[in-house]
Amino acid sequence: MGMEVKIRKKFKDFSLDVEFGTNGGRMGILGPSGCGKSMTLKCVAGVETPDEGYIAVNGRVLFDSENGINVRPQKRRVGYLFQDYALFPNMTVWENLACGLDSSTGRADRNRKIGDMLDLCHLPGLGDRYPSQLSGGQRQRVALARILANEPEVVLLDEPFSSLDAHLSERMQTQLLDVLRHFMDDAILVTHNRNEAYRICPRILAMDEGRILAHGDTRELFRNPRYLKVAMLTGCKNLSRAVKSGEYEVTALDWDMRLRTATPVPDDTTAVGVHSHDFRPATVANTDNLIRISVLDTTEGPFERSVVFRRAGGEGEGARCELRWTFVKEPVEGPLPEYLSVHPERILLLK
Repeated sequence: MGMEVKIRKKFKDFSLDVEFGTNGGRMGILGPSGCGKSMTLKCVAGVETPDEGYIAVNGRVLFDSENGINVRPQKRRVGYLFQDYALFPNMTVWENLACGLDSSTGRADRNRKIGDMLDLCHLPGLGDRYPSQLSGGQRQRVALARILANEPEVVLLDEPFSSLDAHLSERMQTQLLDVLRHFMDDAILVTHNRNEAYRICPRILAMDEGRILAHGDTRELFRNPRYLKVAMLTGCKNLSRAVKSGEYEVTALDWDMRLRTATPVPDDTTAVGVHSHDFRPATVANTDNLIRISVLDTTEGPFERSVVFRRAGGEGEGARCELRWTFVKEPVEGPLPEYLSVHPERILLLK
């Protein structure tokens, strides 16, 4: 059945006002630091109390300000993975998992559950160790195992990879997906990392300044963000103020360019975007959205090359605006092209 959330909470310098629903499965909340992502999770978990609103999980009401309902965190059946994992440092892994179980759980059932969780979360043979003896990834899996042992209806993950290095983070994302698919798939991931959100969550909320900007299918939202702030959150590097200049044409003011689009340009379009990997080498003949480039700088990674350029031959402010083109390095590389182009379908119309 999923989750239903409609809450408001006023702080000294910040207001949280969010409304969303899920149909189960994994959903991400993507946004910059301080936008209210973690506070939303804390309200769902019962760690914080909204000023007003309604929260339900699988049809069970957890909070309803109008009817005076506010279920205690321990009774919500919501698993909350804190950023710092909140393990007890003076307890072993086994003891940490045991203290997370319901006190009515019998000894035999408790031991079976703990053993199952250790195996499921790839922690065999670590039951007697203390948190200080574990790696960052192992501590995260212990915290997740403690949550799952109580069979929650939904798991809330608050920036779970923020303290891990890039290599370990990618490995942990794979392991987390494996655990969630095996045990339960209903989860909300809070992150400011668009790559994490894209890999893990089929659906996503984009959030800023305490409000939801957009929500929907993750791949569709990245492909067509519709809003300038969402385009920025999803990683679009090339953005310009824009005005409609024809039914299928928009003028990028900061680039001093007219761009042809594949769909009619909405009247309320105020910005345009191009993902850095959507530029293509081109020739002059019969090419839409042709740009003659003047290269300013190039940088290389192991597999990609990034080019910073300006539009050559332009006048005014647009001629000084920098754009970025990123492409996969080929085994044999030639000189950079004189012209680039953007397919009309790849022009992002934003408001």
